[in-house]
Order: sequence, then structure tokens, then C-alpha cells
Amino acid sequence: MKKIALLALLVSIIYSCGSSGDRGELVGVKSTRKWFAEKPYGMAKIPGGSFTMGKQDEDPMGAMNAPTKTVTVQPFYMDETEITNSEYKAFVFWVRDSITRTKLAYQAEFASMGAGDAEGAGRAEGIQLYAFASKDTVNETPYEKYMRENYYELGAGLDSLKPLNWEEEIIWEAPEYPDADYVEVMDSLYIKKDEALNGIRTFNTKLLNYRYYWFDNEAAARTGKNRKDFLKNEVINVYPDTTVWIKDFNYSYNDPMHQEYFAHKAYENYPVVGVTWNQAKAFCNWRTQTKNNFQRSRRKLGLVPAFRLPTEAEWEYAARGGLDYAKYPWGGPSTTSDRGCFLANFKPVRGDYAADGALYTVEAMSYNPNEYGLFNMAGNVSEWTNTAYNQMSYYMGSTMNPNVEIKENRRKIIRGGSWKDVAYFLEVSSRDWEYADTARSYIGFRTVQDYLGTNKSN
Repeated sequence: MKKIALLALLVSIIYSCGSSGDRGELVGVKSTRKWFAEKPYGMAKIPGGSFTMGKQDEDPMGAMNAPTKTVTVQPFYMDETEITNSEYKAFVFWVRDSITRTKLAYQAEFASMGAGDAEGAGRAEGIQLYAFASKDTVNETPYEKYMRENYYELGAGLDSLKPLNWEEEIIWEAPEYPDADYVEVMDSLYIKKDEALNGIRTFNTKLLNYRYYWFDNEAAARTGKNRKDFLKNEVINVYPDTTVWIKDFNYSYNDPMHQEYFAHKAYENYPVVGVTWNQAKAFCNWRTQTKNNFQRSRRKLGLVPAFRLPTEAEWEYAARGGLDYAKYPWGGPSTTSDRGCFLANFKPVRGDYAADGALYTVEAMSYNPNEYGLFNMAGNVSEWTNTAYNQMSYYMGSTMNPNVEIKENRRKIIRGGSWKDVAYFLEVSSRDWEYADTARSYIGFRTVQDYLGTNKSN
């Protein structure tokens, strides 16, 4: 009995010491991180709600794959425009710089092995300026010491967790390369000399591979197996396929678009194309990591929800702009205004792509936005969604946030129609699909982010 009484006394002391002035009341656990629903830059808030999804009038294609049904979607943020060449280049350049800095750092480490104790070896110069970032071992925390000793110093190879040095600017101009070791690294990153046209060597885009990890939440929740079984590893080459401008059209001269569309400054604000569904998913992961790395650097800021591709239901709800039963994002039923001006970029007449004022794509912020502030939800480029295509998916899907995500099904829904499509595909309820590993000159994407909580106004 004495032992029981002593134990009860200890428990009482522990609880009383941990009350922190709550007077024994249930006050809940308060997060130390700040959180508020911040609208991401370049995105519009889509309020969420219910709508009638599917074909509500004629179905001239006879597809019969989009019967009407009432569904409800949660609030979310969506990009106001399709992801542009400029925005996608930020992803490509980050991957390029990461690969370059990694190779430079390992070459610096290799070169330093033979430096010995030569005079001046302690002064960083040449390639040594790009060595792995040094750790502050004097002021490091126990956690940082543990990570350094057990991860950073463990292995070699491009999968090492050694921190890169992002402070020193990369030198891209060959005449300014500082030493032979630097030249050796840069030479390995560019196409071979005998493959260069007019002696101009360019970065080897085959090296632009992005490795990322994601967790299959749904499969893990349904099976309850070991967590590590659902941690997926992806390696994706991120450079868009610029040859789609030639491969998509036989007996057609589109070489200027092939050569310049992604590279030239004139097309910076045009939607990126030639991007597969897999590349779009990788972009979403990179965008999430970039934002959350900033959030972590501020310590007190909470992490944001992941950027992702929209579900088919989210895309259609957003495209309607609050106009239920509408045929197009602007309402309908015509593709022209009362003044005869075209309201989207598409193929209005057989063989006449330029009747609407554009032969190919137009800038991402062209034409009038819909009621949610979204541009080009019809025409310009079709857009990848997260949903797999199944003719019966409208019957299979839930009426709450429907999303038939069958990972084995490589056919992914694209929506909105494009610059080369007829008006039928511009309708908010029209469905089309493409294989996830296929890039096209008329398919791009935009991203969404979950809105956390409920914004209820009384």
C-alpha cells in the first residue's frame, strides 16, 4: 500500500508541475508555430461547394462518359494561369544548379586529397570555393552533430546528404573557369564537342534528373502494412520535350517553335508544353519543397500543404467559375462575345487556326478570366489533372471530392481543350485523356493547394 501511495504522490507532483498555470482546466495543446491561411502567390482561392458535374446538354461526340451528377469539393487554391515557361525554367535551373554544385563539390573533395600540406592549401580558391558547405562544429546542436556524424559524413556519390555550398556563384562562361578541376567538371556536363553545332556546346539535358520521395497515404491507410513499404522513390528527367512541335504534326513546318518556344525570352510568359504528367507531378513536389524550406528557415512558420495537380472534379468546378450549368467558363453558349471577338484560343474553323488571332499558344494571362479569376480555363493548352481516365469513373467516384486515382492506369485526364482543338473540347464538361509518360505541344498544367479549415461567414 505504501508503494501505491508513493506512486500516486509522484504522479500528482508530475501533473501539478506540468500544469503551466492552466489551474487544472482542459485548455488543449497550443502549437508554438504560427499559422494563417496565406493565399499563395499567383493563385486564386476557389471557395468550394457543390455543383452539377458532367454533360448537361448535347453530347455530339457520343462519348457518353460524363453523365450529370451532383458532387461537392472542398475549398482550394488554384494557379490563376497555366504554369509558364518562365516558372518551369525555375525548376529546370534549380535541378541544373544542384547537379553542377554536387559534381563541383565532389571534384573539390577529390582535388583536396592530393593537396597535402602545401603552402596556401588552407585558402579556398578555384574549385575549392565550391566544396561542400562546412559545418559549424563548435556551435552545432546535439541533433546537428548526430546528423553530421551519421549521415553527412557517411558516403559518396550523388545520393550523399552532404550539404551543398549555395553561396558561391557558378561560373558558366568557359574563358572564366578558374582551374583545370573546374574545367573537367563543366566539360562532363555539356554535350560532346563532336555533337555541337557551329562549335556551340550546350548543357546536356539528359543529366537534368530530379529525385524525390513521396508517401502513398491511401495504400498505407487501407492495408496497414509497414510504413517503409509505401515510401516511393522517383527519378524524373525534368527538361520538357521540345521536339513535340515536330513529332505532333506530320508534313508541317514548326521548326521555329521547336527551336525557340522554351528557350527564347519572347515566350517566357507562354504556357509550358512538352511536359508529361510525371514531370508535372515532379514540379509540384519541387514547388512544395521550395516553399517549405523557406518556412523552415523562419522556424516559427508552419509548413504549407503540398502543391499538386487538381482532381478532375476540382478542375471542372474551378473552370465553371460559380456558373452552374454553364457550357463554357464565361457562361455560353457562344465562343464569341456580342462584338464577335473570340473568347478563347482554339481552332474556330477547319484548317483556320488563326481566326482567333493566334496560330499557336498565347500568353498565359490572355483573354478575360472567369469569375474565380482564372485565365484560359478553355483553350490555349489542355491541362493535366490528377485523375485517371475510366469511362465509368463518374459512376465509380464518390460524390464528395471525387477522384478515381488508379495508379496502374496510365491514362490521365486532360481538360480544357487547346489551341489546336475545336470548340467541343473547350466545354467545361468535355473529357479527354493522354498517357502519363507522353508529352504534347498542346498539353500543359496548373497546380492547386488545399485550403485548410473552413471559412464560414455568418
